Amino acid sequence: MSSGMVRAQKSDYEISLMEKSGKIHRRVLEERVPEIVSEGMSELDFALKLYSLMMEEGHHGVARFGMFDTEILVGQIGFGESSIYPTCFNGPGGATGLGPAVPLLGSRERKLKRGDLIFADTGSGFHGYHTDKTMTYTFKEPLSEDAVESHNGCLEVQDRVASMLRPGAVPSEIYRDVMESLNKDFLKNFMGYGDRTVNFLGHGVGLLVDEIPVIAAGFDEPLVENMVFALEPKKGVKGVGMVGVENTFVVTPSGGRCITGTHPGLMLIE
Repeated sequence: MSSGMVRAQKSDYEISLMEKSGKIHRRVLEERVPEIVSEGMSELDFALKLYSLMMEEGHHGVARFGMFDTEILVGQIGFGESSIYPTCFNGPGGATGLGPAVPLLGSRERKLKRGDLIFADTGSGFHGYHTDKTMTYTFKEPLSEDAVESHNGCLEVQDRVASMLRPGAVPSEIYRDVMESLNKDFLKNFMGYGDRTVNFLGHGVGLLVDEIPVIAAGFDEPLVENMVFALEPKKGVKGVGMVGVENTFVVTPSGGRCITGTHPGLMLIE
């Protein structure tokens, strides 16, 4: 392993902290979000209540990113097509945020209504170590069959990539093999929307939310046990928003072990 990759392999102690972050993530996004959702609330209302839940459950308060040398409080939050609104962030999701100067948290104007997709891409952390997770919800009624089909296709990609997270596997080969297996229709608006898409399927996580290696072309060093990846296959759907999934996995001899929960997403909130 090259010197630049040393931090990519976590110790058992580091994994234990990330597991605690993952439990916070699972508890908040898979169990507690329905208690804060109500018709007519704004994206900002939702983001602030979500942040409060995360802090109640033990989140260390910020999510640290290396690419922008910055820290954020919650993540990308959006109702409906807000979640495919273009941003400069190097990820598949979008957000309108508070405005062009602060594309964070959520819009004060966009209010939740029946049939909306709710998109929540958040970083959690415990004692300095992070996990990354995205959950989607539907409010009052399910999405269209086409949107559900696109979401389920993303779940299949996540599960396939997770099964390949074994010592000795090569990230660039995982990326190539999976991308080449996807049909042309599915690839349209996969990992983004319109002309704003990203060329990866997952990224390392640790002291920062965005670490190396990346499941992408150019990352040719083999995986080793206890590397940790966030896998985030997502797909933009016109008139709906960003469907798909993200969870954090530890590399093991039997494949990726998820530490952020198992809910498939598109949770119906009545």
